[in-house]
Amino acid sequence: MKLSELYWHRITPLHFLLWPLSVLYRCFTLLKKLCYWLDIFPSIRLPVPVIVVDSLSVSDGGKTPLLLWLIDLLQAQGYRPGIITRGHAEHSGPPVAVTLNGSGPHSNDSKAMLLAHLCGESCPVWIGSDRIAVAQALLKAHPECNIIISNDGLQYFRMERDVELIVVDFSEQSFGNGLLLPAGPLRAALRDLSANRIIVTNNTQNYYVNPSKLGKTYNMKLINEMAYNLLHPEMQKAVSDFRNESIHVVTDEDNAQWLFELMQKAGLNAELHSYAENHRFVQKDIDFAETDIVLMPEESALQCKAFAHGRLWALPSKAWINSELQAILLNKLKNKSTT
Repeated sequence: MKLSELYWHRITPLHFLLWPLSVLYRCFTLLKKLCYWLDIFPSIRLPVPVIVVDSLSVSDGGKTPLLLWLIDLLQAQGYRPGIITRGHAEHSGPPVAVTLNGSGPHSNDSKAMLLAHLCGESCPVWIGSDRIAVAQALLKAHPECNIIISNDGLQYFRMERDVELIVVDFSEQSFGNGLLLPAGPLRAALRDLSANRIIVTNNTQNYYVNPSKLGKTYNMKLINEMAYNLLHPEMQKAVSDFRNESIHVVTDEDNAQWLFELMQKAGLNAELHSYAENHRFVQKDIDFAETDIVLMPEESALQCKAFAHGRLWALPSKAWINSELQAILLNKLKNKSTT
């Protein structure tokens, strides 16, 4: 368990010390946003529309499945999107395309590699420390791209955005006690979000907040029902079909909670192996002498493709979102293109 989980998911005496720091954090964020709004700090508008997809919490909260849903939607409507991401702090550097050759500064970023694997042929994915420079490099290399999707950047006010898609996952793991950093896991208060934002909710039951008071929101459901064999993707199985088999579930801390809940719900005879967040998986992590199945989240399994065996199965996470959000989002983009 991370040290933060000892107090982010509850209210303790420590919060009497942490709460003033959260207030300072919010004030600093609002002041920075105001400085960009008043042009004290210069902001930059890219030559194509920009959609920011981010999570209100420090955890993913379903952001990646939402981004993949968005890519499918835009491409179906004739858009040619490109994805930019900052990645992890250790990946800071100049803009570079994310490739699947297993080398480069992005090779340890499981989410960037997942996006490249699923979208790379039709939607370029670029990574770097400066989002503006990354977007400009992507557009220069791919002039056919007519919309940029930023895989994070909620508080990166230097880059002007046309639409914000903000995931609010109300689960205990993601939303926690509902407080701002460092007293809680939230990076912004809901009432401080931009007027352009669209709130997408997940796991709407929470002790600390009533989601019905947030105004208009759009519900998202994450589906983790079908797994596929990593070496033979055409082989697919429902997770429930693994019930009578010996399984080792291997993941990092970022995905451990929902996988544990899935194991219980599906009644799997499984042993869970959880590694540190952003762990770089190696062959020994998936080698078990006596087991029928090794099951991993898709983003982790793809790291193991070079040394995978026939018992390794990947579990993707897909987002189901009603058509109302689709209509609202496309209407916002249409209005931006006519102004």
